[in-house]
Amino acid sequence: MQQSFFTLFLARLLGGRWWRTFHMRAVLWVSLATAVVLLAGSALIVPVEEGAPGATITSFPRAIWWSVETATTVGYGDMYPVTGWGRVIAAVVMLAGITTFGMVTAAIATWFVGKAEQDAHEVGAAVRHYTREGEEAFHAEVRALHERFDRVEHLLEGSDGR
Repeated sequence: MQQSFFTLFLARLLGGRWWRTFHMRAVLWVSLATAVVLLAGSALIVPVEEGAPGATITSFPRAIWWSVETATTVGYGDMYPVTGWGRVIAAVVMLAGITTFGMVTAAIATWFVGKAEQDAHEVGAAVRHYTREGEEAFHAEVRALHERFDRVEHLLEGSDGR
């Protein structure tokens, strides 16, 4: 049986090293929870708003659009809840959206900082390596000069005694 692209992509995505990091798993779970909140909010707001005077969220497709624009904090103003329970549902959808985008932003920032930190450690290791090589070369040169001076002193001592 041939696997779909989505299945292969998910297997590749979840099988990698980065998936094992806590923040990436947290982003996925928060995103999934947000999707559930958006769908639940859409399903719950339609019966709450449907019969209210001046209601604009009167069908499930309109409710999906409203929940997405609310979660993303776009809020065009074309649809909004007019009942108290509708506003409670809206607050939950807003908090879920804000949490999701905050977590995604934090995960991306953590990845960039982690990468920069890894690069800094690699540069530091290279600098330490070349510093050590330079010190060893310097010490070898100083030893060679001491040996030459010792030979010159020995020769001078031998010529003084004659």
